Amino acid sequence: MTAIHSAFAKFRDGFILMDQMLEEAAIQKALCDSVAQIAAMKGRLIVSGVGKSGHVASKLASTFASTGTPAYFVHPAEASHGDLGMIQSDDIVLMLSWSGETRELSDLAAYSRRFRVPLILITGNGDSTLARASDIALVLPRAQEACPHNLAPTTSTLLQLALGDAIAVTLLQQKGFSETSFRDFHPGGKLGASLTAVHEIMHGSDDLPLVAMRAPVIEVIGALSARNFGIVGVLDDAGALAGVVTDGDIRRYLESRSNASMKTAMHETRAQDIMTRSPASLEPERLSARALDMMQTRRISAAFVLQDARPIGLVTVLQLLNAGVA
Repeated sequence: MTAIHSAFAKFRDGFILMDQMLEEAAIQKALCDSVAQIAAMKGRLIVSGVGKSGHVASKLASTFASTGTPAYFVHPAEASHGDLGMIQSDDIVLMLSWSGETRELSDLAAYSRRFRVPLILITGNGDSTLARASDIALVLPRAQEACPHNLAPTTSTLLQLALGDAIAVTLLQQKGFSETSFRDFHPGGKLGASLTAVHEIMHGSDDLPLVAMRAPVIEVIGALSARNFGIVGVLDDAGALAGVVTDGDIRRYLESRSNASMKTAMHETRAQDIMTRSPASLEPERLSARALDMMQTRRISAAFVLQDARPIGLVTVLQLLNAGVA
């Protein structure tokens, strides 16, 4: 555990140095210029690096691409053997090299200079060959690696990753990249399920348990049993949702009328007499994750989906959880 604490202490020290660095006018200008250029580019962001920096670069390319900035990773060795042809003049190259002297990146750097492709470098050495060749050099502090020999790239790769992710998030905000945009780019898995609109997974109008306001309690119980959602919608004369009756409402009503005759309890009492008025509801475009959060916060197991105050669907907590929403 001592070694783990030591490693995290060095990570923390690296972030402290990075935070201090961000107060400097030069790095602030370099960051603003980088974001502005990438935001304005008409092509794609080409991200590249070798070794551990290459793995970080690959991850960053994926992050940029999934948050609204077209990007892909180009391995420098493959670039030198034909993949340079994938890079166009309206692209931007983002390279990661902690030393700034990575020989494998030289062909990519030379190509960017020859064809005037903007080159941004994330490095720990502002006096390096690649830094001098780049249009913008984002120079990170030379923090001590978490490795006890100060050799294995650990703190340095963490700082590169943090800076790249920060740029991606800044671009995301500038582009107005929304939760709906995330849904379009992340259709699979739990994230895709959470970002699905309610209308895409709700029970449709043919399945809805609905009764009129003057329907007797026996009819309400029948609707509850027929659909087994634990809830019945009560409609006014215009077809709008006036209230709901749940299994719990029925139990509480019967307990309170235990001394009444069956005829009175079942046939003379109306849905409007026992319903919950102004119930929680959902709009069709609400994301499933937000729907689940609302329902769990309100401690309800089901909610009607309304359009112009009329029920068009129904969603249950169990349905959302089964769909993978979290």
